[in-house]
Amino acid sequence: MGPRWLLPILIVLPLVPLSARRHRHPDESPWVRRLTLVLIGLITVANVVSMAMLVHELLNTTVSQGRSLIYSAVAVWLTNVIIYGLWFWEIDRGGPHVRAGGEMGWPDLQFPQMENPTLAPPTWRPSFVDYLYTSFANGSSFAPADAMPLTSRAKALFATESVVSLVTIAVVAARAVNILK
Repeated sequence: MGPRWLLPILIVLPLVPLSARRHRHPDESPWVRRLTLVLIGLITVANVVSMAMLVHELLNTTVSQGRSLIYSAVAVWLTNVIIYGLWFWEIDRGGPHVRAGGEMGWPDLQFPQMENPTLAPPTWRPSFVDYLYTSFANGSSFAPADAMPLTSRAKALFATESVVSLVTIAVVAARAVNILK
């Protein structure tokens, strides 16, 4: 949908406010968080539209390029994993700027280190890599692997990520492999 350069630009845009400072601070301007959430939302919608267009292409046209279909499915799936890693990072306990301030509100995700503190140093906090891994595990197994969603919004994010991953892997990738035969 649209020019091929549009989605990569939308993916890079959240990196600007996220990288404005080396670390997110509790005193960051509210517009940075709002802009970040809006951009993450736009990328999510663009990725879902990309997945829908791939499925539409499979159902309504004769597809003979299995390799390009697989590459497209991989791009949609990888974008899905990255974007939901960002969603999890941004929503848990109010976001990275709140967590950086030391405030520990109610968690949206429960990591094993929180349940069993002997598994990590006393100062352990989830980092972006923890959220990205959670997204990868959910996107590849269609279920949370280690971090459990505790709130309705976390559960909704887990479910939507799983649906996009399932459709991408099961429908698009399976059809693409079939075309390659």
